[in-house]
Amino acid sequence: MSRVTARRRMRRITPDADIQRPDTLAVEEPLEIRIGGQSLTVTMRTPGDDIDLVHGFLLSEDIIGSAEDIVAARYCAGTDDQGRNTYNVLDVTLRTPVRAPARSFLTTGACGLCGKTALDEVRTRTRFPLPPGLPAVDTRALSAMPGMLRDRQSVFDATGGLHAAGLFTAEGRPLAVREDIGRHNAVDKVIGWALRESRVPAHDLVLIVSGRASFELVQKAVMAGIPMLGAVSAPSSLAVDLAIDARLCLVGFLRGETMNIYSYPERIRVEPGADSLLA
Repeated sequence: MSRVTARRRMRRITPDADIQRPDTLAVEEPLEIRIGGQSLTVTMRTPGDDIDLVHGFLLSEDIIGSAEDIVAARYCAGTDDQGRNTYNVLDVTLRTPVRAPARSFLTTGACGLCGKTALDEVRTRTRFPLPPGLPAVDTRALSAMPGMLRDRQSVFDATGGLHAAGLFTAEGRPLAVREDIGRHNAVDKVIGWALRESRVPAHDLVLIVSGRASFELVQKAVMAGIPMLGAVSAPSSLAVDLAIDARLCLVGFLRGETMNIYSYPERIRVEPGADSLLA
């Protein structure tokens, strides 16, 4: 955990004390992603699982469609003031070389795109459109997933400052959990894991995130063919619009035994005796 956390001095004031001591913080460092030596983008992330992050990011941006599209991903030489490699530059070699596009990624809430343009772009770019008739997930299995996600947040326990994303089977078995200072990076990391494990399109998996459900996170799920996204907090209006448009079941406020279903409620199966879950 040495590179994902750092110690910094701080002053803590409470009604009973005024003390100075070290605090454990989540590390935030830039990762520059290059394609064939040409800079593509820089993202601020928590170091770790960078290869998964790059695979997931490139899939989300429709630059690759499978793990086989990447021939190699290597860290470039980059040193700190003590001459140590920072591992903050990663160069990707593609099987079919492409020119790194100018940055026009759908990655922020302030990207300047109107809602219809954003929806149309995701619809036309995804290689794995969600088919109709996808299987339902039991309420009990779904409601247990955030707790299992939280139990696997080891760095959050130390710092209190990281987002998490996890991929689960429809029956509720956790497959991959990743943490990061950025919620979009955490999602890219689990999608990258799925891609490298030949689980994309992920039509049989559920994505759970520890925060809110933004348009960007729904977009990433759609690009990976994930049919269900559950968030412990609220979705945005455009996230719901995209979920409806793309046939993704979007669940918000997934806390304990309560949940709000914003799209395709028929994909949530209420078990006998659990009717109060959807009250």
